[in-house]
Amino acid sequence: MPQDGRDESEALVSEVCWHYYVNEMTQAEVAKTLGLTRLRVNQAIQRAKSLGMVKVSIESPFLARIELQEEIKARFGLEKALVAPANREAYDYHNSVGAALASYLSERVTASDWRLVGVSWGMTLQSAIRRLPKQSRPDLEIVSMIGGSTKGASFNSFAIASGFAERFGANYSILAAPIYLSRDIDPNVFLAPEIFGDHFRKLRHLDAAVLVAGDVSDRSYLVSTGVPGEVSQEELIAHGAVGDVLGRFLDREGNTITHPLNDRTIGVDLETVKRIPEKILAAAGHHKISIIRAAMKRGLVNTLITDDVTAQLLLKVD
Repeated sequence: MPQDGRDESEALVSEVCWHYYVNEMTQAEVAKTLGLTRLRVNQAIQRAKSLGMVKVSIESPFLARIELQEEIKARFGLEKALVAPANREAYDYHNSVGAALASYLSERVTASDWRLVGVSWGMTLQSAIRRLPKQSRPDLEIVSMIGGSTKGASFNSFAIASGFAERFGANYSILAAPIYLSRDIDPNVFLAPEIFGDHFRKLRHLDAAVLVAGDVSDRSYLVSTGVPGEVSQEELIAHGAVGDVLGRFLDREGNTITHPLNDRTIGVDLETVKRIPEKILAAAGHHKISIIRAAMKRGLVNTLITDDVTAQLLLKVD
């Protein structure tokens, strides 16, 4: 039954606005999703405007997901979990998480003394960049943590690093290398030039890392277009892979699989990632449950940003 009480709490108003502005639902769809009347939805939107909560972006994005967030934190030993409401009628595992990540990073960049922030690449980060307000942090440097791809230019590591830097008014450094080297190239020889030494020194002193995770299927852009042609999905799965973080494939316990491809990856190693003070993983989708859990088991995450669909699935798996 529609809820016709007069509780106009900020949590309710924020959730209505999240679905209306971020998930781009109609007022009728919001009403159906939240069990409200259309009048209540309209009143909540007007109240948000009068309170100054809606200014192109929503200032209170993390809503009434406190119980889910606390359960996720306790179950997986995280410092922070942020759970955004997804549009369940037209589910998109990049949209809500990207918006939540943008809001979180905007707040942290303003409040923190970060100087070096490492970034991965992918559509979730591209979604976040589109929603970031402009800031001025000329003392901040965005550092790409992984090599790039000549395809998918709008969300590869080069474009992601420069995109974040543009929004933050910061500097950036890209790792001018492919994600994977050919089998006949020695990584130590390839990385010998001093330009790579400077970049990897920065990676060892990051204040924060913004990470994503991919599964082992065609839904993963890395797997479908970035992995060398001689390496198949079936081969990676046979070696125990459930997905990748920063191009390195992990099994469900978070161990790096024993496959030559991992040795050919150009980017920060995962043991270095574990030592970064703030490790933010932004990921969602039923197909990413195993790799999200693996990343947390490996110690690659202390802040998880996801959506409520994924959070509920994470808590269901033993």
